[in-house]
Amino acid sequence: MAVEIKFGTSGWRAIVADEFTLSNIRRAVAGIAQYVAGADGPKTVLVGRDPRFLGEMFVAEAARVLAAHGVTPVIIPAAAPTPAIAYAVRQLKTGGSINFTASHNPPEYNGIKYSTPDGAPALPEVTQRIEANVKAQGYVPAPPDSGAKFDEVDVKPDYLKRIAELVDLPAIKKSGLKVVFDPFWGAARGYSCHILREHGVETATVHDYRDVLFGGHAPEPDDDLLGECRKKMKETGAGIGIATDGDADRFGVVDGDGTFMQPNYIIALLFNYLVETRGWKNGVAKSVATTNLINALAEHYGVPLYETPVGFKYIGELIDKDKIAIGGEESAGLTIRGHVPEKDGVIAGLLAAEMVAVRGKSLGEQLQQLFDRVGSYYPIRENFRLTPEVKEKFTEKVKTDPAEIGGRKVSKVVRTDGLKLILEDGSWVCYRLSGTEPVVRVYSEARKESDSAPLSDAAKAWVMG
Repeated sequence: MAVEIKFGTSGWRAIVADEFTLSNIRRAVAGIAQYVAGADGPKTVLVGRDPRFLGEMFVAEAARVLAAHGVTPVIIPAAAPTPAIAYAVRQLKTGGSINFTASHNPPEYNGIKYSTPDGAPALPEVTQRIEANVKAQGYVPAPPDSGAKFDEVDVKPDYLKRIAELVDLPAIKKSGLKVVFDPFWGAARGYSCHILREHGVETATVHDYRDVLFGGHAPEPDDDLLGECRKKMKETGAGIGIATDGDADRFGVVDGDGTFMQPNYIIALLFNYLVETRGWKNGVAKSVATTNLINALAEHYGVPLYETPVGFKYIGELIDKDKIAIGGEESAGLTIRGHVPEKDGVIAGLLAAEMVAVRGKSLGEQLQQLFDRVGSYYPIRENFRLTPEVKEKFTEKVKTDPAEIGGRKVSKVVRTDGLKLILEDGSWVCYRLSGTEPVVRVYSEARKESDSAPLSDAAKAWVMG
């Protein structure tokens, strides 16, 4: 029985040599080729990858499948960040891109992400058509290797040129700020560090070589995996550490004192910074599970707020229509006005460095100033694994509207994505069931630091209650 290929919030992902095989890659790419061939627009597709195992082979096979289906492939020979590929799609006016990446997932995974001609992740109506194509076509034989050479493109120069237009790199140099960059062995190697050094910023790196096993863990720039970054910061006297995940669409930021700044806070700080330095007040977007500190800032500035389902494609649409100055998700994805409608971990880190350089204050100091202005917010996210029985029971439970959580009254129920319960003091909890495994993501945000752990505990207790 053929494996069902489903495109989730960011493409199709599976374990290499289990479901992610050449046979299934051909099926997925053929489905994309049929979509591109039948759609209006160019019949050319960029094919890129992150540095994962066998990526070069997968790119070559995809190119042959595209050509066999009447679509012209253009190969990106070196590993490239997802946002750099998105920018190239727009600049070269292709019919989209196929990117072999599993982003921040563990090294045994790989995936296929299709982006449309606007450079944004394909919306559900597109991926549903691709899935239908895959299902209808059945087995796809290996295309003959004709020995044809496909066109290639280096996406790095134009992308970094655009980044230099959006980030005030001279201001970082002028401040004397030292930076440590951790690409997590991923696709941003030679990107963030290159552009900083090119503009005279003293920059050190860690994990700046290819390792298809990503050090033996997921290439995710999270607090517990940034120890080497912190160590290098201490050695060099760096005032900020910036990191990207496997395909550089996610970011991680470490403050000068070694404190990990969770993505919720970086998005809010950059929103505040862009309003005050660029004068951008056209809007702000955040997923339903992202901090309400952004809501408070939007109200403070009189800026339109868009609260979207989880999935960056929804934020990308708003960027494309120039409705927002910045859009972000608590899972470490953001982009800004005038840039790609795709998550960009490179620009996130560089803007954070600019913000520290220009303001002359640590990220922690800047966050406290925001709290003093609009109130404090303390978000937590945890993944909660369920037994099949509990998952079935919980699936029914989230269809109801609870009146209280942990003895605290629910004042508003939001169902933009999952179940979000707003409490009387503005604290909230949110539940989202995974579509691929028996896991519920439990988000909570308290207004007082002392309430943070009790609220999170109450949110988890409700799952099992």
